[in-house]
Amino acid sequence: MKLKVLVDNNTYIDQYYCGEPAVSYYIEDEDTSLLLDAGYSDLFLRNSTALGIDLENVSTIVISHGHDDHTRGLKYYFEQNHKNNISIIAHPDAFKEKFIDNLKICSPILEEELKEKCNLILSKEPIKVSEHITFLGEIPQINHFENRKPIGKQIVGQTSVDDYVIDDTALAYKNEKGIYIITGCSHSGICNIIEYAKEVCKDNRVLGVIGGFHLFEVTEQVNKTIDYLKQNNIKELYPCHCTSFAVRAEIHKTLPVKEVGVGLEINW
Repeated sequence: MKLKVLVDNNTYIDQYYCGEPAVSYYIEDEDTSLLLDAGYSDLFLRNSTALGIDLENVSTIVISHGHDDHTRGLKYYFEQNHKNNISIIAHPDAFKEKFIDNLKICSPILEEELKEKCNLILSKEPIKVSEHITFLGEIPQINHFENRKPIGKQIVGQTSVDDYVIDDTALAYKNEKGIYIITGCSHSGICNIIEYAKEVCKDNRVLGVIGGFHLFEVTEQVNKTIDYLKQNNIKELYPCHCTSFAVRAEIHKTLPVKEVGVGLEINW
């Protein structure tokens, strides 16, 4: 599997791509090309062109969750004259209206409109996306230290309810060596995600993780997260996006943390 970072908060020195506080990853698994998330703007399109990546080869866009820093780029994708009949895979809550106070934080294209533009697949259950990659679906609460907290409100029917970001999910890549986890923001808890990926993939060998951990302050939760990552002997850690410098530095005291920026290529 090859993963290329199209959008991240960070960029590298002497690599002249642009960044934004959002996520988009281009992934190849044998004959399948897909995206995880579409960032906040058209930046994933511009960076893919700069990196020499032809998005016409992409068959599927997987959405990690419905917040606009992962979905707003879809607006720009559908403004292009793409010839491929794209499939979008997400949790059933991903394209519901979400907001904090009066500020919308959801995709600019919601479920009904999206159904007219693509093959929309909404699932709480795991789905095989390619030969070795699985969309994990709804992540269960497994541990006691990663409790979900509401982020704004979500419209359900005609009612606004607290949004616990139940739509947050991730990808798991499995090969003969073990499994690798690819996340968007980990609102459901990075350890919950990893533990569920082990269950879905029927493999306890977790070799690497890339994506946002949604950790900002060095708290007891961070200490327990570090303990969990250490217990699982995870060798390749790429915490980024919504993982603060303070948290990455704290993890690095115990486990080596790798740098992430636009243009990073990982081969697993």
